[in-house]
Amino acid sequence: MTVLTLTPGAVTLADLARVYFDEAPVRLDRAAKPAVDRAAAAIRAAAEGAVPVYGVNTGFGKLASITIAPKDTATLQRNLILSHCCGVGEPIARRHARMVMALKLLSLGRGASGVRWELVELLENMLEKGVTPVIPAQGSVGASGDLAPLAHMTAVLIGAGFAEYKGETLPGPEALAKAGLKPIPLGPKEGLAFINGTQFSTAFALAGLFEAWRCAQGALVTSALSTDAIMGSTAPLQPEIHSLRGHAGQIEAAAFLRQLLDGSVIRESHREGDSRVQDPYCIRCQPQVTGAAMDVLRMAARTLEIEANAATDNPLVLTEAGMIVSGGNFHAEPVGFAADMIALAVSEIGAIAQRRVALMVDPVLSFDLPAFLTPAPGLNSGYMIAEVTTAALMSENKHLATPTVTDSTPTSANQEDHVSMAAHGARRLMRMVENLDRILGVELLCAAQGIDFRAPLVTSTPLQNVMKRLRKDVATLGDDRYLAPDLETAARLIASGEIARATGLALPQVSP
Repeated sequence: MTVLTLTPGAVTLADLARVYFDEAPVRLDRAAKPAVDRAAAAIRAAAEGAVPVYGVNTGFGKLASITIAPKDTATLQRNLILSHCCGVGEPIARRHARMVMALKLLSLGRGASGVRWELVELLENMLEKGVTPVIPAQGSVGASGDLAPLAHMTAVLIGAGFAEYKGETLPGPEALAKAGLKPIPLGPKEGLAFINGTQFSTAFALAGLFEAWRCAQGALVTSALSTDAIMGSTAPLQPEIHSLRGHAGQIEAAAFLRQLLDGSVIRESHREGDSRVQDPYCIRCQPQVTGAAMDVLRMAARTLEIEANAATDNPLVLTEAGMIVSGGNFHAEPVGFAADMIALAVSEIGAIAQRRVALMVDPVLSFDLPAFLTPAPGLNSGYMIAEVTTAALMSENKHLATPTVTDSTPTSANQEDHVSMAAHGARRLMRMVENLDRILGVELLCAAQGIDFRAPLVTSTPLQNVMKRLRKDVATLGDDRYLAPDLETAARLIASGEIARATGLALPQVSP
């Protein structure tokens, strides 16, 4: 795979999406090296001096008042990493771990951390050769950095911990050796530079963002299918309605829905003489809800793009000012807010989609579709319990959408007395998008079934393309069958983006 060269401070969401989805290996633009070298030289000078500099020749956290002798600075950094390897829980997925590593590279590449270039190269080589540290999922409160997970990542660089290499989980030194790499002992401040930072929280927030955006694209498609399945009106998509309000996401969602439904024979068949005056909100207000969620996701995206390019350890080396200064860039509050925003958007996309599913299975509301979308109600239950499953998933996501950033607690003997909880706020997004994939997958199945019942009338060309893609893997439901595989297949088609791409249309992008 081609190595992706990234410029610290100028990385885009498109770059980060490649790191996440493609697991692309990463190298820093070599123009970053002089700044990294200057900061490393400043740290070496400080370590040899008599003036206390936090984390260079002092202890950490509440122990910052204790001075460390120059001969012990290397031991200090090694002890820091080993003592902070206190993560618990299941190891995070490989792609998430690689995203953490890439984000740490970007932060170090800003030239404010004081690490040697050879450590940058080791991290790059680990990415390229596929040495992935085993990082437990739990243990970070998202302030003073993602200390425990980043310590587990860093442990492999110094010849400790564990790593995955070619499908095997091995002790860190063995994994490095098999890849032709060697561990590097840490110098002054280098351990602190690696574990102070928001890269774990940011990696999961970005992953949640990318997956949520695919869900938003899929939701526009499934909602258009549902509109045709219940013979809904396209009048609420009139452009002037949305321009009068002015929200970009709403305007874009309405425009895309118009494209999706343009040319539908089903729609034209009831344009005149339809006794219904208005559709329920889950049909009529799709642009206002999904479009608003798109706006929220884009706001979160901007925050996370900034954070991905940030130097977030402590202290920071300000080479032009000739200073090494303690600050608080490790505090993941911006990431925590972004994760909460993404969670709210995911929850709401699922909430309105679930109501469309409920609409389609209800013969009172579905405009003459058979009960539970089965050709023989009574003998068959059709999608009755599939709809119940979506209700369960929707409710679960509502609970998971509760903000985490408001839940602070003091740690480290009250030295770190306000924390962001961004790490688990971002991690929960994976569970939420999986739930949403399944909600939208059920909507896809129900809407396609409903459109099949409208034959010989047909939907639009883009939506016919979607139907063809679905029917390659999932047949129209006749008599009841074992449905679990159908639900998983439909969810996979949503999650992969295949359903949205099957339209053949240019899709809304998270960076408009």
